[in-house]
This record gives sequence, C-alpha cells and structure tokens, in this order.
Amino acid sequence: MTTPSTPPDRDPGLQPERTRLAWRRTTLSSTVAAVLAAKAALHNGVSTEGIIICSLCCTLWLGFLTVAHHRITTLATTGAPPPLTPRHATTAVLCTVAVAICAAVLVY
Repeated sequence: MTTPSTPPDRDPGLQPERTRLAWRRTTLSSTVAAVLAAKAALHNGVSTEGIIICSLCCTLWLGFLTVAHHRITTLATTGAPPPLTPRHATTAVLCTVAVAICAAVLVY
C-alpha cells in the first residue's frame, strides 16, 4: 500500500528578492511620474496653481517613497518577511491614486 507523499516545506527561493526589486521598480516609476508632473505643472511658468500641484505631487511621492523604503528594508533584513500591513498598503494605494489624479488634472 502506498502512502500519500507529503509536500515538501515551501521553499521561498528568491521571492523576497523579487518582491524587493518590484518595490524598487515601482519607486523608480513613481519618481519619474512625480518629476514629469512637476515639469508639466511648471511648464508654462511659475503660477500659484502650478506650485500647489507640484508640492502635492512631491508630498505624495515622499509618502510612497517612505512606505516603499520601509518595505524594502523589511524584506532585506528578515528571513521570512511579514505581510504588508493594511496601513502601509492603504498608504501606497492612496499615494498612487492621488498622483494619477494630479496627472489627470495637469493634462486637462
């Protein structure tokens, strides 16, 4: 009689490193978007509206950068990284959506 084989323990392999690299790529994309938004906001000269939108984009970028840096550090320092907390995930999503809204405002 054969016994069912038990699956081996999960081998995380390079998953934490891939996740860390994905956060770095996303941070780079966010940086490019913030720079382009600032350029678009200030393209026709300095105006109050342009400065407000530019500072908002920079603030949102810094918020996302803080969350990403925290996650990258966590992934690099722990063996089995804990899941992303709901607060950090919500902050990352809100910053991303807000930058997209700022971009839409700048385009129209």
